[in-house]
Amino acid sequence: MSRTTPSRFDALAAVKPSPARNGGGAPGAPKPKPIEQMFGENVFNLAEMRARLPKAAFKALMTTIEDGEPLDSGIAEAVAIAMRDWAIEKGATHYTHWFQPLTGATAEKHDSFIAPTGDGRAITQFNASELVQGEPDASSFPSGGLRATFEARGYTAWDPTSPAFILEGPGGAYLAIPTAFASWTGEALDQKTPLLRSIQALDEQTRRALKLFGVDAQRVQPTCGAEQEFFLVDEEFTYRRPDLINSGRTLFGAKPPRGQEMDDHYFGSIPERVLDCMNEVERELYRLGVPVTTRHNEVAPGQYEMAPIFEDANTAADHQQLTMNTLRNVARRYGLSCLLHEKPFAGVNGSGKHLNWSFASEHGNLLEPGETPHENVQFLFFCSAVLRAVERHQDLLRASIAHAGNDHRLGANEAPPSIISVFLGDQLTDVYEQIENAGEATESRQSGILGLGVDTLPQLPRHAGDRNRTSPFAFTGNKFEFRALGSSQSVSFPATVLNTIVAESVDEMTSAVEDAMEAGKDRQEAIRAVLADEVKSFKRVIFNGDGYSDEWVAEAEERGLLNLRSTMDALPHLVSEKNAETFGTYGVLTKRELESRHEIFVEQYFYTINIEGETAADMAETMLLPAAIRYLSELLQTAERAEDVGIEVKGVTKTIERVSALVDELREATDELVEQNAELGGDGVDEKAEHMRADIIPAMARVRSAADRLEKIVPDDLWPIPTYRDMLHVK
Repeated sequence: MSRTTPSRFDALAAVKPSPARNGGGAPGAPKPKPIEQMFGENVFNLAEMRARLPKAAFKALMTTIEDGEPLDSGIAEAVAIAMRDWAIEKGATHYTHWFQPLTGATAEKHDSFIAPTGDGRAITQFNASELVQGEPDASSFPSGGLRATFEARGYTAWDPTSPAFILEGPGGAYLAIPTAFASWTGEALDQKTPLLRSIQALDEQTRRALKLFGVDAQRVQPTCGAEQEFFLVDEEFTYRRPDLINSGRTLFGAKPPRGQEMDDHYFGSIPERVLDCMNEVERELYRLGVPVTTRHNEVAPGQYEMAPIFEDANTAADHQQLTMNTLRNVARRYGLSCLLHEKPFAGVNGSGKHLNWSFASEHGNLLEPGETPHENVQFLFFCSAVLRAVERHQDLLRASIAHAGNDHRLGANEAPPSIISVFLGDQLTDVYEQIENAGEATESRQSGILGLGVDTLPQLPRHAGDRNRTSPFAFTGNKFEFRALGSSQSVSFPATVLNTIVAESVDEMTSAVEDAMEAGKDRQEAIRAVLADEVKSFKRVIFNGDGYSDEWVAEAEERGLLNLRSTMDALPHLVSEKNAETFGTYGVLTKRELESRHEIFVEQYFYTINIEGETAADMAETMLLPAAIRYLSELLQTAERAEDVGIEVKGVTKTIERVSALVDELREATDELVEQNAELGGDGVDEKAEHMRADIIPAMARVRSAADRLEKIVPDDLWPIPTYRDMLHVK
């Protein structure tokens, strides 16, 4: 019988030389520019603004960018002219208001700089009104009830605190202007607006608190650096997998003989084609002013990571979106697909996005403990504010990273559990225990020196505490690392939540100190009393042990910590009275805006699982079952021919029985999934989402179980989709 399914040839086709792009290692290719010349060349940054704007306009704009002062509308025309001239010099023909709707991705509508003159010619035009405000259609973006479908008007508003940039493609370039996005009635329809509001709230409350320590700060900014994990798979495989195309993850796939058991991929030598791709990603990001500094192999085969240094939270969020877009776009030039899903492959590590967070004024990082943190009362105050915020708002932090993709990794062996706790390390834990027991801390454990026992090797300074990879929220020297984010999600909402809840804690702790001082205590005594009181409340979230262990789950329950295992467990907490009050008090999200996000997140969960369920049923019905039946037919023909000539074929008979039983199991499981897909669970989005969790996910698991066992039996050249064996290892 002839066979035409070329699955074995997929791997052969994927083993191809890395294409030479932008001087990516090809013989005779021009050498790339030095990094310092390349960095920010496609950004309308401070240097460009200083060179092109009138001094008064530049000074006025800087008060907005650096000091958070209201934007002087009178300078917009000068900025528009300078920005237009710069963009056209860079080859731009169009401009767009680049915004971040509640889809988790970015959006843009391009307008040309061209304006006809009436005599058959044209001039370039871009004025203040076009810079400051755009009017995209808001009806087709998720609004969670803030907008009816027929209510189309929305507005984009220029964000002068995040610089404009040039995006290039093979056919040309365009100017991208970061903007906020709001409805005609003024509600935020995007990720940026609440983030900016939360930054303002944290600034106001922290500057007020700094006065307790005799510090008069001009501006306090939260700072972020998001580590991005991802998989790279040859697109020869991707386009033969409807599940990867439709849902970003594999819905089928048997465990390969070799996964990550050898622990040899982590920090290993980066494959040549992947390294060429990463080099080009970095060059493009450098030109956009994104300060990526780290790249390496991650734990799973085919998994990698890139990470930037710290930036202000607003710019960092914009740059994170640019990083994801650039990874996807550049990967295709190298014949690769970049998979940002949290769990594209079962049985190996999934991908996260660690959000490193701190806050700082022009006087320095407020989470810098110094060599003797027990003496650094200012640090202890602000660190305590973060711990207090985490303890009070475990539910909100968990809800901020809740989505269908992340449910596959939270609590698994490569990701933090769904219990929100804080790793502090031995040194700080000891300091806080002293404060709780004695009212103040009198010493700090010292770091010391690490000797390696070889005279030719240097003695290394050793940190006062170890790291903990199992903690969802870990102190890592001078910042907190929120490790529970999923790799595909925007960092904006988790950052918004962090900024807001810390602003609340700083506000309430500052008020407590002020009240104690009014009652007659001196400032130092009042601060010590507040710190000692707060430790008793937040100490239950401090956990330095193994977050993966069953013992921790039991202990966390005894401590009264929440264990919100799935998205549908977490999302109802988003709109609790406590959380609505926090967002409302600090002007970050109105109750209606918060409820809209809850509805959108539930709807996105429903659509995600619904697409997966429909895709799994379709693949089982049209690809996997036919392949298994085709093999069964071959076996039956072989058995029949053997019987005709009197040959006993026990092995064939046993294989027929195994395949036939699995075909029956797959048929029954697929029928059940098809039935559940048609059911949908009800009319309301909450009912539909619950149906996805309770019925569709288990039904998909049963289909997969039968299909993955068939994959182990059906001949390789009959199996219609690329296997894990090839996808994970062929580069």
